[in-house]
Amino acid sequence: MEEVHLRRAAKADIPGLGRLLCQVHKVHSDARPDLFRPGARKYSDEELEQLLLDSGRPVFVAEREGQLLGYAFCVHQQYPEGHSMTNVKTLYIDDLCVDQAARGRHIGRLLYQHVLDYARQQGCYNVTLNVWAANDSALGFYQRLGLQVQKLGMEKIL
Repeated sequence: MEEVHLRRAAKADIPGLGRLLCQVHKVHSDARPDLFRPGARKYSDEELEQLLLDSGRPVFVAEREGQLLGYAFCVHQQYPEGHSMTNVKTLYIDDLCVDQAARGRHIGRLLYQHVLDYARQQGCYNVTLNVWAANDSALGFYQRLGLQVQKLGMEKIL
């Protein structure tokens, strides 16, 4: 079996990214149909094309033999130092997905490690992400990778 290649996403990856974005969106819309429209996805092909040109929003993919197995959408963040907060560079993982057919093969772990390596090279202090409370499998995955809760978002549905 050919090894998994981790790299920056390219325009040719847009169809595969779109397919995986649909998988992620389905997880969210199944868990929270009050917030996520069934059958939608986060970015259109046109939006993906523009996003791939944005150096402040790197997208990494895992592929094997030309097949897209997963992705990590990231965002560089830096908040100016203020009265109570320090000035740190953060790499935020906006979205991480492994194709349903490729799960259990450590693709997510490889993508996450690739993101960490990239963040270190960029001089980032930390890597952050959000996970929906209803997504138990993702929460467990991130905990197994050693991520810890930084803050909790709470809601009251009216």
